[in-house]
Amino acid sequence: MQTVTLGIDVACRAAHQCSLADEQGHFVWSAKKFRTTVEDLEKLWESLPEPIQLTVVMEPTRNAWVPLAAWFRRHGAHVVLVPAEQSADLRDYYSKHTKSDRLDSRMLARLPLLHPEGLRAAEGMGPADPMRRATKLRANLVKRRTMVVARLDCYLELLGPSWHSAFGGDLVNNTPLQFLAAGYGDPHTLRRLGRARLIKFLWRYSHGAWGESHATDLLPAANETLTLWNEEIDFGELGDDIAVEARLALQLSKEIHELDERIAVFLQERDPAGIMASAPGVGKENAAQILARLGDPNRFKSLAGARSLSGLVRP
Repeated sequence: MQTVTLGIDVACRAAHQCSLADEQGHFVWSAKKFRTTVEDLEKLWESLPEPIQLTVVMEPTRNAWVPLAAWFRRHGAHVVLVPAEQSADLRDYYSKHTKSDRLDSRMLARLPLLHPEGLRAAEGMGPADPMRRATKLRANLVKRRTMVVARLDCYLELLGPSWHSAFGGDLVNNTPLQFLAAGYGDPHTLRRLGRARLIKFLWRYSHGAWGESHATDLLPAANETLTLWNEEIDFGELGDDIAVEARLALQLSKEIHELDERIAVFLQERDPAGIMASAPGVGKENAAQILARLGDPNRFKSLAGARSLSGLVRP
């Protein structure tokens, strides 16, 4: 059976370009264009010689490579992704010896000759894996919420240190975010609310965890801010800006909570025994992230390889 390599220069919007080379690196044909459609892929498959053992080599260009990898794997091909470090090394080499550093389809088709033992098979579904997407999205949302809370903390510094102390420094908590989102970052509005209604507000959104003691801290903080600034700042505008940031943080927290519920289902399906979360210092969120990145554990030749990818080390 003939062994051939199909190098595909993956494009995101334009047509892909591919070249087919044999074991010696001689081209059967090159620079053939196609798109990610069933019709084009079937025509491409029919143009391959038979019988063959096909290896498909691609760079992981955004997400455009995923449906291609799935289609070729389903048809019995061995799909290989060029690791980022290898493609970077090849680009450095080509930029020194040619007019271009572009890894075109001809270069990719001949790559097995340069790295006969170093090509990595494409495992799993990549970005098409829902658990991997969910964990990555959660990490991005947490990062965005952290930035929003940092801005909120800076705004509260304008009001004075008593506000930060009154919230206990925990601005990710639902209660202070609801408080600020309601416009009570304006000390005038807070004073008009009054002690009794403030206690009721805090009790409602904290489910009884906050109450009279927090109201006792917040009202004096508002009075201190008014004395400190003596109306030299527009508290209404500042309160509106604070409310916008607080609403953003609340919405992000809601999305993160819904993702946590989805991720918990994925984790239970893939690790019902809870092995990942049993590692020291690894909670459910981290366990899901490690498992999503780990993919099929059987692809590692040793435990050291799995530990290296996951970041886990022996105690």
